[in-house]
Amino acid sequence: MLQQQQQKIQYQLQQLQQQQLQQQQLQQQQLQQQRLQRQQQQQLQRQQQQQLQQQQQRQQQQLQRQQQQLQRQQQQLQRQQQQLQRQLQQQEPQQIQ
Repeated sequence: MLQQQQQKIQYQLQQLQQQQLQQQQLQQQQLQQQRLQRQQQQQLQRQQQQQLQQQQQRQQQQLQRQQQQLQRQQQQLQRQQQQLQRQLQQQEPQQIQ
C-alpha cells in the first residue's frame, strides 16, 4: 500500500517536472520570437530609412536640374540684355545727329 502511494507520488512528481520543462522551453521559444521580431523591426526601419534617403536624393537631383535650368534662363536673359544695350548704343549717336 505504502509502495503504491510512493509510486503515485513519484509519478506525479515526474509529471510536474515534465510540465516545468515544457514551460521553460515555451519561455525560451517566446524569447526567441521576441528577438526575431525585434530584428525584423530593425530591418524594416533600415529599409524605410534607405527609402527615405533615396527619395531625398531624387528630390535633390530634381532641384539641381531646376537650378541648372534657371541658370540657363538667366544666361539667356543676360545675353538679351547685352544685345539690347548694344542696340541702344548704336542708336545713340544717330539721335545726336
